[in-house]
Amino acid sequence: MKIIILGAGQVGGTLAEHLADEKNDITVVDEQTSTLKRLAERLDVRTVLGNGAHPSTLMDAGAENADMLIAVTDSDEINMLACSVAFTLYRTPTKISRVRSANYLVEHQALFESGAIPVDVIIGPEQLVTTNIEQLIANPGSLQVLDFAGGRIRLVAVKALDGGPIVGRELQEIREHMPRVDTRVAAIFRAGGDPIIPEGTTVVEPNDEVFFIAAREHIREVTSELRKIDKPYHRVMIVGGGNIGATLAQRLERRYQVKVIERSYERCRTLSDLLEDTIVLHGSGNEPLLLKQENIENTDVFCALTDNDESNIMMSMLAKRLGAKKVITLITNSAYADLIGDDIDIAISPQQVTISSLLMHVRQGDINAVHSLRRGAAEAIELTAHGDARSSKVVGRRLDELNLPSSVTVGAILRGEEVLIAHGDVVVEANDHVILFLTDRTQISAVEKLFAVGFGFI
Repeated sequence: MKIIILGAGQVGGTLAEHLADEKNDITVVDEQTSTLKRLAERLDVRTVLGNGAHPSTLMDAGAENADMLIAVTDSDEINMLACSVAFTLYRTPTKISRVRSANYLVEHQALFESGAIPVDVIIGPEQLVTTNIEQLIANPGSLQVLDFAGGRIRLVAVKALDGGPIVGRELQEIREHMPRVDTRVAAIFRAGGDPIIPEGTTVVEPNDEVFFIAAREHIREVTSELRKIDKPYHRVMIVGGGNIGATLAQRLERRYQVKVIERSYERCRTLSDLLEDTIVLHGSGNEPLLLKQENIENTDVFCALTDNDESNIMMSMLAKRLGAKKVITLITNSAYADLIGDDIDIAISPQQVTISSLLMHVRQGDINAVHSLRRGAAEAIELTAHGDARSSKVVGRRLDELNLPSSVTVGAILRGEEVLIAHGDVVVEANDHVILFLTDRTQISAVEKLFAVGFGFI
């Protein structure tokens, strides 16, 4: 597939890395020579210097025969205009734009669905990050919560701790503990080792990062097998009243006790008008006295959501040491994510959340959802199986008969309204939604080919 990416920043650069690994023809456009040079030195991609909204730049990038344009520059206006120019001059088939400003998003139907601005897919990073954090707060003890099949099936990551009934024991014993709950552990990540595709005899060790799949209603029960389950959260403190912090507070304030700390007095006034049941405080999350005055030791979840990574990290460490039970930190610089210690429970990367959303539209085949995991090291995909036993390599076959790469495991299947946790004797039927977990992203193309419909396979 020939893809043009506008913007070589962290999102554009990481996306180019994902797609170049999968043998796509990638061209990256940016206005910074140094940024393009660094990208070209480590990736097999073509680079073009220029403004992505200019017709001449798009022509140099090969827009006349591109299959897809992905506009992820820092400017909403450039992104939207580039999609409009590509459609008007080159009839580019698929146009994806990152749009951050709520001013545009609230008019989504009039601007985009009407065709006034020819964008096929809108990616809103702030909304995606907010939803991600909301899921983590709603599922105590989780490190990552990912929805599949319209939310009926969830892939959840938790850290196994001493005290969990299954920790130190074989996975097959879960069924003895929970005979009425079906689940499948998709992968285990153990410090200092390669990811483990588990079997029934695999033993879960303390501090393992365990990814399991289950129906939405069974998540809490399975989590309780891997750790002493956290009590439901009640008190949430948010530092940073920007778009993410304000939207999160709006979504949470009816169900939780929410406080927002914001440095800007003018922004505090705006937040006070916007939020109904949230306490808005003027100050800094780096002030120990303020945190103590607001009973940080009784706070269930502390969310550091400012636009400064260093401040987010430092205030999170402070909050944790002052007694906050769980800390969620927004970190945009991927280099910092590898440096954080135990003081920070969960680091949220807007880039990875955005890329997950983008990949769903870039992958080949009928893909319903894609989630990038562990900062891009692994991936989970929801594919729809099409065809019949003659035209498909998967339909009509048992799961243990599928020719899957060793790094790929099937986690679950949604058949109509029925959730089927993957076991070897389950037979794939046409229109099943199949959820797969991949610990090696280079096997993506092999999975896509396996699910492609053709003739002559038998």
